[in-house]
Amino acid sequence: MLKEIRPAIVLLVALTIVTGLIYPLAMTGIAGAIFPVQAQGSLIEKDGKVIGSALIGQPFTSDKYFHGRLSATMGPDPKDATKSVSTPYNAANSGGSNLGPTSKALADRLKDDVETLKKENPGTAVPVDLVTTSASGLDPDLSPEAALFQVPRVAKARGIPEQTLRTLIGSHIEDRTLGFLGEPRVNVLKLNLALDAMKS
Repeated sequence: MLKEIRPAIVLLVALTIVTGLIYPLAMTGIAGAIFPVQAQGSLIEKDGKVIGSALIGQPFTSDKYFHGRLSATMGPDPKDATKSVSTPYNAANSGGSNLGPTSKALADRLKDDVETLKKENPGTAVPVDLVTTSASGLDPDLSPEAALFQVPRVAKARGIPEQTLRTLIGSHIEDRTLGFLGEPRVNVLKLNLALDAMKS
């Protein structure tokens, strides 16, 4: 019986070493050598300090900054671990709200958010990505239209001409990946860092 089991055990151990140890280490080493920034999480630094990642959104609430997509990620309540609370852009609990088109809570929130944004930029259609959450809840990008929609608010808060902000947004539009995947987009963190640099 041992004669029949031995090849299976040897194969299991060999495949475990190759696919569970050698292959992952080799791929990690190759990725680190070819794409060092991406392999480390596409981290963004300011004054030598890591302030975020180009791959994960951050909450910007001040009128002086462009706001990103809404995040529906949740996390444990620090006061009561049996409950969950909203923790925007929580990478440890990535996910959407799972509210469907018939959800009254979603419809009410959308209505309130649209009304608030209409006051910010009257007479302009509200881009859908300013009032909806992404599937991951971590989306760091906006459509160029959503960034341009916020120009009047940011210009007023900072005392900057609107055309200057439109030019800044235009210089931060990233094209489709490989020319055909996805849509043109603007990374909100990078845009806000450029905004601060322009101000200084």
